[in-house]
Amino acid sequence: MVDVFAGHTLVNKKGEAVDPEGALKNKVVGLYFSGGWCPPCCDFTPRLCQFYTELVEESVPAAQFEIVFVSSDKSQADMENYMAAMHGDWLALPWQNPYKTELKKKYCITAIPKLIIVKQDGDVITDKGCKQIRDYGLACFRDWIEVADVFQNFSAD
Repeated sequence: MVDVFAGHTLVNKKGEAVDPEGALKNKVVGLYFSGGWCPPCCDFTPRLCQFYTELVEESVPAAQFEIVFVSSDKSQADMENYMAAMHGDWLALPWQNPYKTELKKKYCITAIPKLIIVKQDGDVITDKGCKQIRDYGLACFRDWIEVADVFQNFSAD
């Protein structure tokens, strides 16, 4: 699992608790720092949804990729509305969890949207996930998984 979330519970789009160990084990993880009030975030989020859907929901076998949303929304209701309206079927750190502040510091988040791609141990593969998805589409996942130290069942051919 991604060590970054050890001891923390995540939630799915429906608000149900998810154990990060099972959900993130052997996956490349994108930490998506975003907020529904942010126009650039609302511009990028549909692109990230499409990227995620093509990699995880439409690929056979599914790519070893998961997104964890770290909200910059002003309230839990704002976060839930943003997730319901715009997000893919990915995970999130609960809005009330103060750990999001620590994550923002750890990964030097000074502006959103920001997509940090990390290895299982939390080490950064790239802090330019948004730009890479915009510029290269699905092809950037091949680069991420090559350095991610995860078992691969994904064929990029």
